[in-house]
Amino acid sequence: SFTVLVDPGRRVYVRRINIGGNTKTRDEVIRREFRQLESSWYDGSKINRSRERIDRLGYFDTTTIETPPVPGTTDQVDVNVVVKEKSTGNLMLGAGFSSSEKLVLSGSVEQQNIFGSGKSVGVQLNTSRANKVYSLSYTDPYYTVDGVSRGFDIYRRKVDTSQLATSVATYGSSSYGGGVRYGIPIADAQSIMVGLAADSTELSLTSSSPTRYQNFVKDNGSKFHSIISNIGWMSDSVDSRLYPTKGKVQKVSGEITLPGSSLKYYRASYQHQVFVPLSKTFTLLLNGEAGVAGGFSGHEVPFWKNFYAGGIGSVRGFEPGTIGPKDPSTGEALGGVRRLVGNAELLFPFPGSGLDKSLRLGTFLDAGYIGGSGDTASTTSVKFSTGLSVTWSSFMGPLKFSLGVPIKKSSDDKIQRLQFQMGNTF
Repeated sequence: SFTVLVDPGRRVYVRRINIGGNTKTRDEVIRREFRQLESSWYDGSKINRSRERIDRLGYFDTTTIETPPVPGTTDQVDVNVVVKEKSTGNLMLGAGFSSSEKLVLSGSVEQQNIFGSGKSVGVQLNTSRANKVYSLSYTDPYYTVDGVSRGFDIYRRKVDTSQLATSVATYGSSSYGGGVRYGIPIADAQSIMVGLAADSTELSLTSSSPTRYQNFVKDNGSKFHSIISNIGWMSDSVDSRLYPTKGKVQKVSGEITLPGSSLKYYRASYQHQVFVPLSKTFTLLLNGEAGVAGGFSGHEVPFWKNFYAGGIGSVRGFEPGTIGPKDPSTGEALGGVRRLVGNAELLFPFPGSGLDKSLRLGTFLDAGYIGGSGDTASTTSVKFSTGLSVTWSSFMGPLKFSLGVPIKKSSDDKIQRLQFQMGNTF
């Protein structure tokens, strides 16, 4: 026979949560991310979750947590949090270059943690030849004490695809508008986003614009006013914004025009991204995206709302936005109403960088498909590429570099093996 004796240990409580190192950020901004509470039972998983939430704010270079026992007690500990703040403001003037738009003269003033409150304000300016953007945004991540966020956006945007150094169909548009958005948490790492926006767009075409675009303007006019409703869901359990090594992100988003709008369309997209730690230094990134768009009440999808793929951010090694249907007369990319993108990337530190988390190397395999109305995704229409990548969170802003080699392409595909983007472009 066996005699089992169980000796229960004392339950340990957290006496105080002490915060240090935050010379600018208010204590409440850090405390509201804690899932471990004072005077509650000690829970290691909640403490780790709290540290991850603080890291994901993006306000600190490092976050360390210690749990020393309270002197003279056997069942109490303190939680000491020490953060190292980093600059959360960004002022940039005339620093931008990309492989698709060449020289980009741009400027921005953005503060992600204004006055240490956790709120963000941004004024953005982009004067590139193809995309001119003037926008103002404001976000309060804790509009209510329950964690409901609220944000506002005002923008003015001009697009001229004839200035792009890629084979994208030619058209021009001038838009202005604004909107309000809310984020409603439904779980510790999940939230629902809802928003309402108003947009006014005027098109301008040239003789070199595709016949499909000219027919759209002929049938529907060139000026449009729309009221757009947005809704989405997001689940985010990634451990860090700066150097993600584990966790996953899922996003579902959709937009639809409301009654009274000139345009009648909907768009929906889904993204699932997973970071799998293979070792202390190697991380596997898996990413999948899907999108669909359509018209209703006898209308078609506006062509400037089409999906595109190709280039950094989707399928590297192909010219940006050139995968999918082409204009039969010019061979320029038209985009499509369906989009599928898949990425697998092995990430690891740059040799010799030591503990620097801002610089990473990677080797990737990308796949992408863009389909028009009535098309089907077959193995012949899906494009594949492979290559090497470098990402660097530099003082000038994010820098992305890739050397991609298409391994599944068609004779009319536009290839661009070396691609990079430097600076904050919007």
